[in-house]
Amino acid sequence: MNKALLRTVLLTVFMLFSSVTVAEDFSWQGFVAQGLIRADDSNYINNSGKTSAALTELGVNGRYSLAADWHLAGQVVYLDGGNRYPQGTRLDYLFLDWAFYNTEAWQANMYFGRFKNQHWLYSGTRDVPFTRPSIILPQSVYFDGFRDIAVGTDGLALQARNSGDYGDLTLNWSFGTIPISQQQSRQLLGYDTQGKTSLQRDHKLSVYWQPAFSRFSYGAILLDSAFKYRPGEGELISAADFTVQRVMLNLRYQAENWEFATELLQERIKTNGFFAPQFERQQLGQGGYMLAQYHYSPQLRFYTMLDYMVLDKDDRQGRMLERQTGGVVPRWFGYQHAVAVGVSVDISRQWRLHGETHWNKGTGRLAPVLQPDVLTNKSQYWQVLAVQLMYRF
Repeated sequence: MNKALLRTVLLTVFMLFSSVTVAEDFSWQGFVAQGLIRADDSNYINNSGKTSAALTELGVNGRYSLAADWHLAGQVVYLDGGNRYPQGTRLDYLFLDWAFYNTEAWQANMYFGRFKNQHWLYSGTRDVPFTRPSIILPQSVYFDGFRDIAVGTDGLALQARNSGDYGDLTLNWSFGTIPISQQQSRQLLGYDTQGKTSLQRDHKLSVYWQPAFSRFSYGAILLDSAFKYRPGEGELISAADFTVQRVMLNLRYQAENWEFATELLQERIKTNGFFAPQFERQQLGQGGYMLAQYHYSPQLRFYTMLDYMVLDKDDRQGRMLERQTGGVVPRWFGYQHAVAVGVSVDISRQWRLHGETHWNKGTGRLAPVLQPDVLTNKSQYWQVLAVQLMYRF
């Protein structure tokens, strides 16, 4: 989506919100979140490691009923996350929702436009601070550098839900693409790159099952994406094609006061070109997390998380990476593991305060990915401290 079209869409959304707020078939809400964050010995937030206010999230979302089976939904946000993702305003999603089939056992919906990613456990809720389990999600699965690519997709999606004696079954399928800005391209590939990165396809399929009368739910996800890089004029970097394929499994347990979730993934990344015209590399990475939440009361929640990721399952300590680069890239760029604890307090219905800390080993999930910042990330051990105050309206 080019800038002119994006501006037109944003203007249309805001005009829609302002013109129909009194209508019974329109609902909208918003949020403002501001915090302080510090990431020592890394470029996760900034290159200095000093405390920063780059923990800003503002958003407005709404849903408008066009007819009994047709709805329009959209969300516009402004984000400032430091080096985590590009700063600025973006259209997270704007899509038509057609409930084209509805019986006692089955319900099916088709989504057109920039629809939300509903495939991972928290992919559909990561865009709103109040619906995330933590300020920073586990980077093995929810890599901040891919935030805008993972939240929404321009294309077509289908969802079918069935409820029977065996439990509840949900099937999701989606296909499309999403524009990638030059700033985002640089954060992924390298700060000095001058070319253009494009997403050629993004294909996802997932299935979720919750057995009848069970507190457990199970999920399986397949992802197939293709990217292209075309270098700028005079750039020494070569044209490149990237293929990213994921297989994911997840499990969630929900009780009255406890919630446990885990997602495991195996990710195949194939690179052709970039470093040289004939360059070829294929890596099979692995990762996953375990997240536990305890609701001490309706207002107070504690959570803890273990996160694990390796870029190459055959080089879990990164020693091969270090040898292949002649020691230029330290071995800790081949993995990233984390332990996190946090607390969330609902001050009122509209106000919430989050606080958490992450202890990290390795820098494999720090941007940029292909040309890592070895000058700033000199330590394999680094810590994140974050506190964020949220308000919803």
